[in-house]
Amino acid sequence: MDNQHKPYGSYEKYFKRPIDIVCALLAIIVFSWLYIIIAIMVRVKLGSPVIFTQERPGKDEKIFKLYKFRTMTGERDENGELLPDEVRLTKFGAWLRRTSLDELPEAFNILVGNLSIIGPRPLLVKYLDLYSPEQHRRHEVRPGLSGYAQVHGRNAISWEEKFKLDVEYVDHITFLGDLKIIWDTVMVATVYKGNIIKNLIMGCQSYTKYRPNETTGGIFVSWRRKEELPTGA
Repeated sequence: MDNQHKPYGSYEKYFKRPIDIVCALLAIIVFSWLYIIIAIMVRVKLGSPVIFTQERPGKDEKIFKLYKFRTMTGERDENGELLPDEVRLTKFGAWLRRTSLDELPEAFNILVGNLSIIGPRPLLVKYLDLYSPEQHRRHEVRPGLSGYAQVHGRNAISWEEKFKLDVEYVDHITFLGDLKIIWDTVMVATVYKGNIIKNLIMGCQSYTKYRPNETTGGIFVSWRRKEELPTGA
């Protein structure tokens, strides 16, 4: 890839990581009371464990464990298999996702260096083999708590559009750009705009089929939109 070892700008090289550390540490300290309250509520309403962990690919595709507050029950069928996500996701869990409070523990991922405040969102490990060389470039930087793609439609745009926006961010990392993404993230999380929020509650588009894309040689995603939840879900 021509841009595989792109030169870092001064912000990305000297300031982005220290800012991440300071902000993550401040968030953990200032909102420690909120962490405790949510942890207790998750324990009471959803059971243990309170923290959900999952392996995700980070910078240079190195695998790390992502931390989130649990949003689903552990209900299983008669064969011991977990029930579908939409069945196990309670109103409380949906509220945690809708407000993004389930992602508070990711501040610890930022603190240890797995995540940045802003960057391409870390997806599942199994998707790595499906990316085109260009799409792999989203892993040239640390993944983020929020990203350029998330404030440009989040789950209301196709996966290929998300990947293009991720790579665009990788090539244009600036301090002012990160500030704008942070502001837009706050607006998306608090204003609840249309289908973006409706899709967010249930995880939105899901991968249903993969096959090589003849034009890019990479991932082709056939997806369907989850049914919209009733008002108040």
